[in-house]
Amino acid sequence: MKKVRQPAVAGMFYPSAPEELADEINEMLDNAGTKEAPDNLYGIVAPHAGYIYSGQTAAKAYKLLKGKKYETVVVISPSHREYFPGISVFDGDAYRTPLGEIEIDTEMRDRITEGSKIIFKGVNGHRSEHAVEVQLPFLQVVLGDFKLLPVVMGDQSKLFVDELSERLSKVVDENTLIVSSSDLSHYYSKQIAEKLDSIIVDRINNFDYNGLLNDLEENRCEACGGGAIVSLMKSADLLNRKNAKVLARTDSGDITGDSKEVVGYLSAVVY
Repeated sequence: MKKVRQPAVAGMFYPSAPEELADEINEMLDNAGTKEAPDNLYGIVAPHAGYIYSGQTAAKAYKLLKGKKYETVVVISPSHREYFPGISVFDGDAYRTPLGEIEIDTEMRDRITEGSKIIFKGVNGHRSEHAVEVQLPFLQVVLGDFKLLPVVMGDQSKLFVDELSERLSKVVDENTLIVSSSDLSHYYSKQIAEKLDSIIVDRINNFDYNGLLNDLEENRCEACGGGAIVSLMKSADLLNRKNAKVLARTDSGDITGDSKEVVGYLSAVVY
């Protein structure tokens, strides 16, 4: 029997009605402005809050993908709801959103997990995790047809980041896109969030993923998907793609008007 991961946060993080969802995404893409995608685009970083809060920031990255074609998209996510010591690649056949089913790239899944003690096939981190799911409708709108490799990091420390980066560099090609799903600091004042999140902006713009990982591990900044961002950048470096640029940075206070406790967001491109 086919094993399909059903939407867990449709109607909460984004609209559950297909037409409304597509319209909302297209409106955000229209409002994202026009920037030319860099040559040799390797991956993007996009936030994963409810679309009302971070969708417009995410759209700045997804706009660069319009008109492009990829056979497979790897989405790397943190695990918000369960801890497990490893990296879990969904062991089923497809992920579903209100816009339809996305087939899992089983061949790439086999290649990235084979012989690894850290990266495995499973449902850990996939049951109700929103950080993979909220990226998928954007991808469906801008790319149309593609296969998916959903990767959830139960542990984002250096050992796990290094293994994932190494493996990614061996399985991806020019027909693959990587999406790292991450928000930034959580529930600080706007002023403190500005200081913390600007550290991440500088590390990305300077393509300093080792510095970013050190900052995260030493608590100089915060990103719930920090390991996903570092894995994207390090695997890019292994393939001689050594550029990154932050496209937008915002926080929840820009929408709510509350500057006492905000969540930070950014979108970026790696090429």
